[in-house]
Amino acid sequence: MIELVALDMAGTTIDDHGSVYVALQSSVEETGATVAETDLQKWMGTDKVTAITALMELGGETPDPDRVAAGFKRFREILAQSYRDNPPVALPGVEDALLELRSRGILVALTTGFDDDVALGLLESIGWTVGPGDEHLLDAVVTTSHVRAGRPAPYLIHHAMELTGVTDVRRVLAAGDTVVDLLAAANAGVIGVGVLTGALGRAQLAEHPHDHILQSVADLPGLAVTAP
Repeated sequence: MIELVALDMAGTTIDDHGSVYVALQSSVEETGATVAETDLQKWMGTDKVTAITALMELGGETPDPDRVAAGFKRFREILAQSYRDNPPVALPGVEDALLELRSRGILVALTTGFDDDVALGLLESIGWTVGPGDEHLLDAVVTTSHVRAGRPAPYLIHHAMELTGVTDVRRVLAAGDTVVDLLAAANAGVIGVGVLTGALGRAQLAEHPHDHILQSVADLPGLAVTAP
């Protein structure tokens, strides 16, 4: 049986109203770079410093460390303002799904391309807490503050396994709404699930390694998955 599900945050479990996309594009464009939609989609879900660096270079600007740092600062400022203006909420049915998974003894972790400051503030804003027991919704949260590299590297997922004591990758399911979520799952050797609650459609996700594509994380409890 599955012992752990590792889920992306914005666009997968949390509806942030597209604020991350807007903040990333705006912060890079403020450096003078042009951001193509295909490039933005490619780098969504990755560590945001890495994404800004790549998008600046792709958009014709030199990503020297000071400019990248300034771009990341603007990303956080724009995102924070967006969250104040239009607070994030849990995607429909997700909280019930996570409670159902935990009631079956399945551990639930969130992984994200955000750092601690952004991710933990986001969780606080929607009232999700981490810890053992029924009073918490999550067993672990892993951000880019905890690993050497974010997606598509497998480290976010593997660190979630480390934190929860799960040792068999065949008993782990990772779900997300972006291409790099699926690539990270494949690189981690776990069951990879794409969800359609983000910006990408079924055909776009299906071009990349995956085991299942679902409408939403809310459908996870009904997914018949048996590990060896």
